[in-house]
Amino acid sequence: LMFALSLLLGTTITITSNHWIMAWAGLEINTLSILPLIAKSHHPRAIEAATKYFMTQATASALVLFSSMTNAWHTGQWDITQMTHTTSCLILTSAIAMKLGMVPFHFWFPEVLQGSPIITGLILSTIMKLPPIALLYMTSHSLNPTLLTLMAIMSAALGGWMGLNQTQIRKILAFSSISHLGWMAIIIPFSPKLTMLNFYLYVLMTSAIFLTMNTVKALKLSTLMTSWTKAPALNTMLLLTLLSLAGLPPLTGFLPKWLIIQELTKQNMAPTAIIISLLSLLGLFFYLRLAYCATITLPPHTTNHMKQWHTYKPTSTLIAISIVMSIMLLPISPMIPTIL
Repeated sequence: LMFALSLLLGTTITITSNHWIMAWAGLEINTLSILPLIAKSHHPRAIEAATKYFMTQATASALVLFSSMTNAWHTGQWDITQMTHTTSCLILTSAIAMKLGMVPFHFWFPEVLQGSPIITGLILSTIMKLPPIALLYMTSHSLNPTLLTLMAIMSAALGGWMGLNQTQIRKILAFSSISHLGWMAIIIPFSPKLTMLNFYLYVLMTSAIFLTMNTVKALKLSTLMTSWTKAPALNTMLLLTLLSLAGLPPLTGFLPKWLIIQELTKQNMAPTAIIISLLSLLGLFFYLRLAYCATITLPPHTTNHMKQWHTYKPTSTLIAISIVMSIMLLPISPMIPTIL
């Protein structure tokens, strides 16, 4: 409970701060409070994941501090929204990319997620990404659009390519997270609110999937194949949530992709929009494979796992609400332009 509270405290400090030192302190509190949650199981893999996480986050925090100090040195103020020095902006972009796990600083993320318990993995994929995204949002007007577009396309490509041959569910979700970060980063110089919308919907859909995997206790594809007998209704909804995360209409996940492609076209970046849309097809392949394993491969089949017993425990309200919202929010799309 103490670590969870300090996690929320760190996130809140970073999001609400105007001063770079406060933002940096929030990021540090966040990092230190998640480490015990990663290393909780005392398994060598978990300890390795915690060490990797600590090293990368410490480097990224040092870079954030360095870029803000350089900016303060040249401009004389520490305001987050006033990043006017070009080199500072470039260093900040790479620091935040390292914090988020964007390409080319993505190597730590799948390994750390694979070594963490499922609920810690959910925290890493959602809450821990909020402070860096908030910093990106506040500095979006001064960042370099070309660099962000390049990193975004590389993230979408590598997140799709590297997720294709994975069998561990947590690694697949990590690569899915990397490709979604590509979609968020490509639009932030032009429409930061759209990035936040994309992030909120991504958090919603990922939470639904992680909580479902936690309920059926599935960690790799072969155990997912036998989970149909355990919770048939939940698995059916998992199919729709996965397709929503892939961005298929008429599900919720289509909404941010649609708005982002529309905005990119308005900015005369139609070729970029076409490239990133085609790269999201790679992600669709492994979401379909997850969905296929979860719902379409009914026994008898060749996996040598024991058949699971049907559970009659009621599904938690949180999973039910997040799944319904992950599937059915597309009709609210006419409201979005009024908010943006």
